[in-house]
Amino acid sequence: MSTRLPSPSPLLIAALLTSACAVTDGPYPSLAPRPAEKLGFAEPPALPPEAVAADPALDERIAVNARERAAAVRGFEAGATRAERLARAARGTKAGSDQWLNAQTAIAELDALRARHQDALGVLEDAAAGRAQALQPAYPALETALVEARETSAAQTRRIDALTGSLAPA
Repeated sequence: MSTRLPSPSPLLIAALLTSACAVTDGPYPSLAPRPAEKLGFAEPPALPPEAVAADPALDERIAVNARERAAAVRGFEAGATRAERLARAARGTKAGSDQWLNAQTAIAELDALRARHQDALGVLEDAAAGRAQALQPAYPALETALVEARETSAAQTRRIDALTGSLAPA
């Protein structure tokens, strides 16, 4: 003869299971909000910029570079004037004609003159990269020179592209 025990009610089972989850001791972390979760999503205030110490050696390198870039720009301008004159003479001529070839040669020489300026720009970019790798703050004179050099480089590229586009395709 077996005695049968009454089956527990579903509410009793649910209450027991829920109370088991409320135990604070044990290997599991608490589900309460952590301090970092109470902070919010607002951006922290910006730190004041670091004061940049003067670097006379870098200032001298920037000045030398500026003179090199200025000489490269003068050479480019002279070459561009010549290339524009030859490109105007070659407009409307067929590819391979003498005038077209003269204009193409002048544009190729102009590209070589642009390379002088690109080399000087590369020196500035290397200096900026070296400062960044050394975790030094940006140097204002270097940043200004970089902006100027990049703008000049882009203008030279646009000028060469315009001259090339004005001629018959090869």
